[in-house]
Amino acid sequence: MEEEQNPVSPSRTSTEQIQQDTAKLPHQYGCEHYRRRCKIRAPCCNQIFSCRHCHNEATSSLSNPKDRHEIVRHDIKQVICSVCNTEQEVAQVCNKCGVKMGEYFCDICKFYDDDTSKQHFHCDGCGICRLGGRENFFHCEKCGSCYVIEMRGNHSCVENSMKNYCPICYEYLFDSVKQATVMKCGHTMHMDCFREMAKQHQ
Repeated sequence: MEEEQNPVSPSRTSTEQIQQDTAKLPHQYGCEHYRRRCKIRAPCCNQIFSCRHCHNEATSSLSNPKDRHEIVRHDIKQVICSVCNTEQEVAQVCNKCGVKMGEYFCDICKFYDDDTSKQHFHCDGCGICRLGGRENFFHCEKCGSCYVIEMRGNHSCVENSMKNYCPICYEYLFDSVKQATVMKCGHTMHMDCFREMAKQHQ
């Protein structure tokens, strides 16, 4: 995978100057999934990717099925600063240039994102970061996932209902970046898939 070019002039060494420069240019960092100022080194294959989704998309399409694999987010140990290109242990702030590699940072999930409007939060019950603001969700122990507050005491529990594949597109639901919905029966699928299915059955 080709490395991004460093947009900061090499003659500038001031941490303050680097932070000012990168604050003006957030769109030049990250990938289609997340805005951030670091890449990850995948511990499974020792390759560098912009994020775990970029890794999983690339490795799931390898020609040899035996080489296909997904990254375990919690196993990520090394990141590469996109500003100064320094490889280092996972942390929110680069230990060389001092840039904040992500406004939101989770040390458990090794996750970075500048888009704080997504209202990230880490759910200990799920074991991963979720979107939408902690105050808007509760963790259902039986279903094994976070649901909107309005569903507390108002849904059919199905054990580990989100730890399944969408019956329409077959993508794993639990950590999908697409919005999921819970049907009256308690089973789950992607919201877009549900809408498409409903449209075809009208």
